[in-house]
Amino acid sequence: MTGLPIPTPHNGAGPGEIAKTVLMPGDPLRAKYIADTYLEDAVCFNTVRNMLGYTGTYKGKKISVMGGGMGIPSIGIYSYELYHFYDVDSIIRIGSAGGYADDVRVMDIVIGMGACTNSNYAHQFGLPGTFAPIADYELMQKAVDVAKAQGKTVKVGNILSSDTFYSDDAEAKDKWKKMGVLAVEMEAAALYMNAARAGKKALCILTISDHLYYPEELSAQERQTGFGSMMEIALEL
Repeated sequence: MTGLPIPTPHNGAGPGEIAKTVLMPGDPLRAKYIADTYLEDAVCFNTVRNMLGYTGTYKGKKISVMGGGMGIPSIGIYSYELYHFYDVDSIIRIGSAGGYADDVRVMDIVIGMGACTNSNYAHQFGLPGTFAPIADYELMQKAVDVAKAQGKTVKVGNILSSDTFYSDDAEAKDKWKKMGVLAVEMEAAALYMNAARAGKKALCILTISDHLYYPEELSAQERQTGFGSMMEIALEL
């Protein structure tokens, strides 16, 4: 794409090396796992900062997978560059989350219809009010349909994209839970805002890796390789 700054300081891919649809886990090793496990003829297009990215085919369709890092600033950079510099149309975040709701348990799949946030990310847009970051409806509806076809149960609703993993406000989780928020993660709100600003599509699909009100938790290895159900839904999109 002539005139655009690629490769960027954060992405070593050249023109045409990234597909129109990108799956984006937070962990770059999970990106490698997806490429190795699900994609055919996968080629690594990025190793800058070890944020691994691969392009291959799935059922004959070109698809890319790339790590997005932890937190809103990180996914904010990577998704912005994919949308604006690499002409990506859709980014599907596939990540882990901590459960809030009583009917959400470890290994459940949650789709973020909306993403609340305690971040100030929206300030840059100079809006005369509060922006509500939401998923692309078509991607979300298709994800629900694919899950049903695969015999999987998903919960759809509001999630929280938090700037803090270790919060000094011990009561914050109770307040978000009271408002019906299903789970907490750290990236979706920025992804949804970047997609809205770019006129592109985004969706966040999460697997519950731990619960803030029950003693349930997955290991780091289980988080890296144990989210097959979520990945299989995302790959069909």
